[in-house]
Amino acid sequence: MRARLALLVAAVSVLIVIAFLVPLALLLRTAAEDRATVRATADAQSLVPVVGTADPETVRLTVEQLAAESARPVSVFLPDGTVLGSDAPRTPAVELAGRGQSLTAETADGREVVIAVQGRADGTTVIRTVVPRAEMTAGVGRAWSVLALLGTLLVLIALAVADRLARTLVRPIGELSEVSHRLANAELDARVRPSGPAELREVGGALNHLAGRIQELLVQEREQVADLSHRLRTPLTALRLEAESLRDPQDATRVIGAVDGLERAVTGLIRQARWRAPTDGAVVADAAATVADRVTFWSVLAEETGRAVDLDLVPGPVPVVVAADELAAALDALLGNVFAHTPDGTPFAVRLRTVGDQVVLTVADEGPGIAADSVLRGASRAGSTGLGLDIARRAAQASGGRLVLGERPGGGAEVTLWLGQA
Repeated sequence: MRARLALLVAAVSVLIVIAFLVPLALLLRTAAEDRATVRATADAQSLVPVVGTADPETVRLTVEQLAAESARPVSVFLPDGTVLGSDAPRTPAVELAGRGQSLTAETADGREVVIAVQGRADGTTVIRTVVPRAEMTAGVGRAWSVLALLGTLLVLIALAVADRLARTLVRPIGELSEVSHRLANAELDARVRPSGPAELREVGGALNHLAGRIQELLVQEREQVADLSHRLRTPLTALRLEAESLRDPQDATRVIGAVDGLERAVTGLIRQARWRAPTDGAVVADAAATVADRVTFWSVLAEETGRAVDLDLVPGPVPVVVAADELAAALDALLGNVFAHTPDGTPFAVRLRTVGDQVVLTVADEGPGIAADSVLRGASRAGSTGLGLDIARRAAQASGGRLVLGERPGGGAEVTLWLGQA
């Protein structure tokens, strides 16, 4: 923007300079020509009294003296054809002046001035002088050089003023852009120091207000999530007590383990909602171990509902750029959808493999399939919260991958998570 403003001002300045200085330069040249012509005419007219009354010898001496003083050729054409002073041919202008008409004509050597002198008994006498081109343009080159220097100086001054003005505009815009990028990178304490024109100061104030409002809303959201998560502790405690009262020790141990895992998840959610401290470096988890653990957990419920589980894992460890609890939450969301949206007895498969520099986790079932827009947050056609697939999608994107929805060739849903490999 700064360069464009400078280029615009330079173009406008050059056009203005050309529009004013070029006519002025032509005017100076015309004035120099007219000034030289006036001097030559005045010198020639000073001979009129002598030519009209004196004898030829006196006229000759006066003409030679004037030619020496003016450094211009001066000639006097007598009616009898005698030429006094500088030798010159009888040009058409001289012939015309011999009829009694004074005039000025352009020649190859310069400007010809002829004056008809009447009153002599022998006829009309013609005084002729020539203004050389050098005299007509004397001082014009120096004047043009001064004008060119002045025009260049004016353009440079305009560029300097434009550059200073552009800095006053570009610097606040640059600060606005920098603060916007910092806010986009979750630096919510970034603020703009309003400066520049009134409009930019107003934009800076509006951006600061927006940043403050976003920070307030995020704080409120985190507190609400933390409060909601904290409220889950009471039913979890009751559920633990119920589990401890089960008669079958194996069932009690299994349910208590599930309650413990849920309580850890709630505690992590509270901590993450209240304190979102940036992590130093990438978080790495073993995808093979995490997937095996979660499939083992869900296999108990699969056995109770008559579902066959096909588990195909690449030999571990398989490091991925995602936290273990986030990967577990994503897989739980996908497996939970299988149990929630397919009838009992529907088999499902979990596969983990590596493709290039990414790890591919696939959960497929033989149920009725899944809608393409189900990945939208809050969108669900089965009466659920609509957050499961969005949780999986965000976990995949956080690792540099993506989530892909598809259908199996024989029918059923297939959800694939592409995860960045560490």
